[in-house]
Amino acid sequence: MRHETYRDMANGQIAAIEYGHAETAELTVVFLHGWLDNAASFETVMTQLHSLDSTLHLCAIDFPGHGLSSSKNGSYFYPFHDYIDDVYQYLVNLSPNRLVLVGHSLGALVASCYSAAFPEQVIGLAQIEGYGPLAESPKNTVSRLREGVLSRQRIRRKPTRAMQSVQEAVDRRAKVNQIEASLIAPIVHRGLKESDLGYEWKHDVNLQSQSLYRMSQQHADVFRLHIRCPQLIILGEQGFSHLQSFQHDVSDSSQVEMIEGGHHCHLQDPFRVANLIFGLVNKI
Repeated sequence: MRHETYRDMANGQIAAIEYGHAETAELTVVFLHGWLDNAASFETVMTQLHSLDSTLHLCAIDFPGHGLSSSKNGSYFYPFHDYIDDVYQYLVNLSPNRLVLVGHSLGALVASCYSAAFPEQVIGLAQIEGYGPLAESPKNTVSRLREGVLSRQRIRRKPTRAMQSVQEAVDRRAKVNQIEASLIAPIVHRGLKESDLGYEWKHDVNLQSQSLYRMSQQHADVFRLHIRCPQLIILGEQGFSHLQSFQHDVSDSSQVEMIEGGHHCHLQDPFRVANLIFGLVNKI
């Protein structure tokens, strides 16, 4: 059944929600959440998937700086490449027999790059509202560096603000993510802490800085080409529109599914998403 776990890393701990155990299951599905979300993002999908096959080991982690996991030390600003190292460290401890990665948004970016860099470890990949690394034109390199550094300065000067109730926090996230409050509530509950001021976000504030660097399209394409395992790409019909333009570039071995919902479509239709992941597992 469901249990909370913590595993030691080089710097701190990674928290996770798990069903089953890696040492006894033939196959493990590891879920990687999106930016400023946490492992609760996959609670409903995991529940549905567990009901479809209780022999699977399911594991949704909190990335460092998110949820119940440790934050990085000092003035660390969470470049996405380091999440790949975090996942590697975590999987060494987890030691799954066979591994399927499922990522949403930022998690899809990390899962795709990990699958390309370590194809011998990953036998299946599902990306929800994501398709490989983020990329942009090289002409934006200098302006991105400038804006990224300035965003760090703004974060250093930003005062701490608290909310007066959990419901206020839920309503804020629901408005930002354009989703029903009840669907985003589990993520909010896992991501809040109570203080003398009220309720504050638990995530590391440095996560809100902008990236100093983004790959070119050529770099991103190389990562996509190096993914060897079967792929499932799930896009919300009302999700990020730029992702839908990639559909004609997807390899013949990849399955693309459009489902009802927005960027958090896995929260809006967890039964459909769980069944699609289950289909990928069965295909493997």
